[in-house]
Amino acid sequence: MKLGILFSGGKDSVYSAYLAKKHKHELTCLISIFSENKESYMFHTPSISKVKKQAKVMNVPLLIQKTKGKKEEELKDLEEAIKNVKQKYKIQGIVTGAIQSVYQASRIQKICDKLNLECFNPLWQKNEEEYLKELIKNKFKVIIAGVFAYPLDKSWLGREINKEFIEEVKELNNKYKIHPAGEGGEFESFVLDCPLFSKPLEIKSFKDFSTGENSWRREIKIK
Repeated sequence: MKLGILFSGGKDSVYSAYLAKKHKHELTCLISIFSENKESYMFHTPSISKVKKQAKVMNVPLLIQKTKGKKEEELKDLEEAIKNVKQKYKIQGIVTGAIQSVYQASRIQKICDKLNLECFNPLWQKNEEEYLKELIKNKFKVIIAGVFAYPLDKSWLGREINKEFIEEVKELNNKYKIHPAGEGGEFESFVLDCPLFSKPLEIKSFKDFSTGENSWRREIKIK
């Protein structure tokens, strides 16, 4: 099946694309939403512009849709983007990286129903700890690009998701109810390498920004 991937550059969307390809579907195009609202309910924002570099090493066409990021109104921009790729690439379905967010999954499903497209959520209700271990097993190099919940702080930016990371977030889950895979919005990630990439991405430089109490994001430059 020809599929469009809702693509943020983070672990969830990239791994969902990987699973779709593993099940013999065609990754026809990537759809990225560039939101002006850093607190978007729907869309990932840290280092979002670097999806262009990821698309290049994936050798998959990328469609970028800009949005003001106003709640609910941003869904009209998402619908417009999906409608455009359906017309241009003749896709038959959409892949999302939703794990537990009913807010996101239900709204994307509604758009797919309206446009007569299948909606695939390969990670839906997946155990978060098992998911993180799968990332490592399948050779995904993932770093933390943003943190948005106590007790996560600036020191977590740039950390790679590895066995040590998993053990620490398990402890944070027990103590502070932090979701191990950041599904509660506690952190955002960026994929530097995976089996879908023709070569790893390398970070040239970065800048860290405080965006509020217990809120930090890292903007990276890729070589």
